[in-house]
Amino acid sequence: MVEVFKTNVDDTELVKRLTSKLLLRFPHCRINFDLHDCDKILRIEGHSFCNEEIIAIMNGDGYQCQALE
Repeated sequence: MVEVFKTNVDDTELVKRLTSKLLLRFPHCRINFDLHDCDKILRIEGHSFCNEEIIAIMNGDGYQCQALE
């Protein structure tokens, strides 16, 4: 399963911190950001994660995160 999210993350240091935080919760997923995309894409690939939980983690750290269809 692959999910893509629109974010407002725009800094590589934030990417490192947020990726580490998400990997602690979802260690068997592949997680990456594409800051070159106009939507500052967060892409998660794996079998055991919940979109709502991803969004809650990102929002809890003060960042926008919206699932793209």
